[in-house]
Amino acid sequence: MKTGILLVNLGTPDSYSTPDVRKYLREFLSDPRVIDINPVGRWMLVNLIIAPFRSPKSAKLYKHIWTENGSPLLHLSNRQKQLLQEKLGNGYQVELAMRYGNPGIGKVMNDFAKQDLKKIIVLPLFPQYASATTGSVHEKIMSVIQHWQVIPEIKFINSYCNDTGFIHAFTEAGRKHHPKNFDHVLFSFHGLPERQITKADTFDHCLKDNCCASLGEKNNYCYRAQCFETARLLAAGLQLPFEKYTVCFQSRLGRAEWIKPYASETIIHRAAKGDKKILVFAPAFTSDCLETIYEIGMEYDHLFKQHGGEKIQLVESLNDQPSWIEAMAGIISAN
Repeated sequence: MKTGILLVNLGTPDSYSTPDVRKYLREFLSDPRVIDINPVGRWMLVNLIIAPFRSPKSAKLYKHIWTENGSPLLHLSNRQKQLLQEKLGNGYQVELAMRYGNPGIGKVMNDFAKQDLKKIIVLPLFPQYASATTGSVHEKIMSVIQHWQVIPEIKFINSYCNDTGFIHAFTEAGRKHHPKNFDHVLFSFHGLPERQITKADTFDHCLKDNCCASLGEKNNYCYRAQCFETARLLAAGLQLPFEKYTVCFQSRLGRAEWIKPYASETIIHRAAKGDKKILVFAPAFTSDCLETIYEIGMEYDHLFKQHGGEKIQLVESLNDQPSWIEAMAGIISAN
């Protein structure tokens, strides 16, 4: 009997056409864990404002990053699946699903149900836990398996923000760019509305003074605290002094307060201090995608130059590098 491994990434449109992007955005943003407001308000916001007006703009951005292999995120995630299967061998069945879009979680999990699996390990491709990402993946899987007559042992991996193999893989990717040759280093993570992390705070600890200085009992499941933990360990591996790097958060949407500091404001601030070359890691992503290739590599580079800087260099994501495949195998073997 084999062990099933389900890798899950966020998702991508089937193409960069406006209808496909609109369909993807509607599915993604209709998730109550992503936009956690009144259901009627969420439906109106998504279907009457965001999807109609944002889809054509987003389609143009996706077109910029689309390759001969299609979506970079889907192609690179498939490479991870293939290489991990080779690494683990015949005792495992590795599959890939997207939380939104194709291949869908429901189809892949129901294909698993037809096999004689002794165990299923779910590995979301998000190193830091958030309700809107990992939490949503787990909820979706549980909604699928509740209808199965036979439910095998299922292991959900919540976070690997400080996993030794994960940190080593990203450190290895960063060393290729020689960080000490840059004026400053940014660790840019995907942002979340502040309300989403305070809702999960049961210790009245969140967003207080120095609340993310360390990862412990009170903030163990806090996305922001896990991001800072990842950044601290990467900085240690790269031998970066505290004053040489900044943690920030990108991809803000709407008018609500999101977790800070904002990446765009940090970039402007670094340019004002006279920095000319900045190296940017995106350790919330394990595959390069719109948020890394376009948002950091193009938009933030342009913003930096507008304010007097010369170059923002993106550190490529983990993608299909051997040390990341090794790290994934290590995470799975520990579970």
